[in-house]
Amino acid sequence: MSRKIRRLRTLALAAAAAFGALAASGPSWALSVFACEPEYAALSSEIGGSSVTTFTATTALQDPHQIQARPSLIAKARAADITVCAGSELEIGWLPQIIAQSANRKIAPGSPGSFEAARYVTLLDRPARVDRSMGDIHPGGNPHLQTDPRNMLPIARALAARFAQIDPANAAKYNANYAAFSTKWKAALARWAQRAAPLRGQPIVVQHQNWVYLESWLGMKRVTALEPKPGVPPSAGYLANVLATLKRTPARMVIRSAYEDPRASTFIAQRAGIPAVVLPYTIGGTPGAKDLYSLYDDTITRLLAGLK
Repeated sequence: MSRKIRRLRTLALAAAAAFGALAASGPSWALSVFACEPEYAALSSEIGGSSVTTFTATTALQDPHQIQARPSLIAKARAADITVCAGSELEIGWLPQIIAQSANRKIAPGSPGSFEAARYVTLLDRPARVDRSMGDIHPGGNPHLQTDPRNMLPIARALAARFAQIDPANAAKYNANYAAFSTKWKAALARWAQRAAPLRGQPIVVQHQNWVYLESWLGMKRVTALEPKPGVPPSAGYLANVLATLKRTPARMVIRSAYEDPRASTFIAQRAGIPAVVLPYTIGGTPGAKDLYSLYDDTITRLLAGLK
């Protein structure tokens, strides 16, 4: 046998041994998740564990309504097994373009790889009618679901079922991860309810109408909003009307998301003599909102500080 043949045989045996070791260690494939917002990336990791890899398309300092369909996002979508997004047209301005340009049938609308959280909760702020004069409204209902942590339980349950449908080999893992998450999350909900008790009934001003679920969760009362219509920046005349409203019906604080322009809320806070409170809105919006649990811890901490 020639030296060349012996060398080729040795290389073939080594490759076979390496392949056998890899097979014995279990599959290396992981479900690829394209999450539209940080909260859904975190929830996907909670439910998927080591069986998923997660990419987050936006950050807490970006308005999720207005994202550019960048080539890097298209490339990530092309490799995704599932998109996990808020839905209710929150991403209508950019996600359909990304999906179309990715040419990835696995994540096409209506496929198992297209997951919208809004389908699994009761949506608030459903408009009776819709036209362009009403501003940036969502016909199906308000999509800012994550501001009420109670919504995360039905969404997590549905997400575990969807992961199991796409990746049946790991279905038991997804179900077990959901069960563990549910237990821990219910304990956190009880803790948050106790901490947030002083907030119930407190009047607030909001900058954008993305806090309706938080208002429902904590029992806070919206006096007015700083936008005359959703997504429409306020004029000086409109802000004067807001101040007149607050003289008749005082509020304890004005709140805004970390990604929003602070000028209107600062203007009103200074003239109405109330604090302007920045809430994280999602993971990464403030230094304290580092994960799914601390997102709500920090939100409550900031609201309670606003009462002082």
